[in-house]
Amino acid sequence: MIEAEGLTKRYGETLAVDNLSFSVAPGRITGFLGPNGAGKTTTMRLILGLDRPTAGRVTINGKPFEQASQPMRQVGALLDAKAVHGGRSAYHHLLCLAQSNNLPRRRVEEVLGLVGLTGVAGKRAKGFSLGMGQRLGIAAALLGDPQILMFDEPVNGLDPEGILWIRNLMKALAAEGRTVFVSSHLMSEMENTADHLLVIGRGKLIADCTVGEFIAANSQQAVRARTPQPDELAKLVTAAGATIREDGDGSMMITGLDPGRVGDLAYDNTIRLHELSPVHASLEQAFMEQTAASVQFHAGVPEQPALAGEVA
Repeated sequence: MIEAEGLTKRYGETLAVDNLSFSVAPGRITGFLGPNGAGKTTTMRLILGLDRPTAGRVTINGKPFEQASQPMRQVGALLDAKAVHGGRSAYHHLLCLAQSNNLPRRRVEEVLGLVGLTGVAGKRAKGFSLGMGQRLGIAAALLGDPQILMFDEPVNGLDPEGILWIRNLMKALAAEGRTVFVSSHLMSEMENTADHLLVIGRGKLIADCTVGEFIAANSQQAVRARTPQPDELAKLVTAAGATIREDGDGSMMITGLDPGRVGDLAYDNTIRLHELSPVHASLEQAFMEQTAASVQFHAGVPEQPALAGEVA
């Protein structure tokens, strides 16, 4: 169990983490979401004792992490996959970690097999691809067989097979009753993986709920309808308070009415429907809606230069 109470971190005039209070429970995958600059990595560093909070506290199983007698047996963390001595082989990198943390040598071969790096165990880490380095970082996190695992962008550089593998690995770890805390910018992956969400913006807690609850609270219900009488249906649903948008494939998106209400309006007015289906918002859509005011960096769309012969 990870618990934070009033956690605050200030770097000079910058308030990176602002009075965060939350808990990360065992037996489920907790996704940690927020725009760039929201304070996610800083929060993870505070949990691991890599930075000291300006105010508040964070504990792991009731104690600050720096008080852990066997830290790698309690928490496994991947914050920076590049934090590896490039001159060491994958095997010797993990062996050094195991020996310095009083872990059995056999765990090195076990985790290399678990992450699929047995075949390159003798290869120097500086020759690893981004995905291979990510797998090595995950192996290091698993080395102590910890009950709590923290991953910051774990699918960076992984191919589709690797993404499916880490997704299933995290689910299996949570099913064993472990605490899994994962930060990611890939909303589609979090939607497929996380059970619970912590969402922050500009250092403040925005949401602490299940994925389904977050999507439901931050998106409007929409209905897709297809009919040979689009003008008549559009007038009816607009009069009932809905908004409509052409979907480009001959159907219309209706927002503000549920499918039953749209179906009743069509039936009562003898309008034939070829399609009527609810449209479920994605986690990405809900996230963009909820965090719009917390985005720190806004990029503009560059203007297209005029081609030769065109009038500017």
